[in-house]
Amino acid sequence: MDKPFSQACDNNKQPILDRLSELFDQPGTILEIGSGTGQHAVHFAQHLPHLTWQPSDHPHNYRLCLAWIRDTHLTNINLPYPLDVASNDWAGLPAIQGAYSANTAHIMSWPEVEAMFAGVAQALPSDGLFCLYGPFSYGGRHTSDSNRRFDQSLRAQAAHMGIRDLEDLRRLGASTGLVLTQDFDLPANNRLLAWRKQ
Repeated sequence: MDKPFSQACDNNKQPILDRLSELFDQPGTILEIGSGTGQHAVHFAQHLPHLTWQPSDHPHNYRLCLAWIRDTHLTNINLPYPLDVASNDWAGLPAIQGAYSANTAHIMSWPEVEAMFAGVAQALPSDGLFCLYGPFSYGGRHTSDSNRRFDQSLRAQAAHMGIRDLEDLRRLGASTGLVLTQDFDLPANNRLLAWRKQ
């Protein structure tokens, strides 16, 4: 394959789409934070034609998704934006009505997770949604042995990484004006959390 490929993205794109199609049911621009290969961006833009998809990623990686985007010739997906969540790069983004991020919170440092929530909260309009996908723990307990092992492997790779706990995220959201409204159980011990801007 001449495009970057993530097997995990290929596996989870449809279950995530099934939920996003319910949540992002009105026209608007959706910011994706951490677009990676671009597989999610392309799949969602193809199947949610009422949305404009705005990919973004760290300035060192944001061009990775270009091969997928250019190969589709979709008119409702923008060129990727170089976004470092911990910087002031948010100001250059187009106006958005929603935000989405997958498998980023456990890779980012906690200060970066805080910055992501603060940036999203500032960028979203009142009643806008932020959908966050990935593995999460609950009250300090992992939802499966595989998630516990994954968390251990992340922390062994780098001390700043690790599966985030829902209660920590709930408090963080509340501090930025984002209220957790839905928590969906998805395959492979992952969740999709929906936060609404107050």
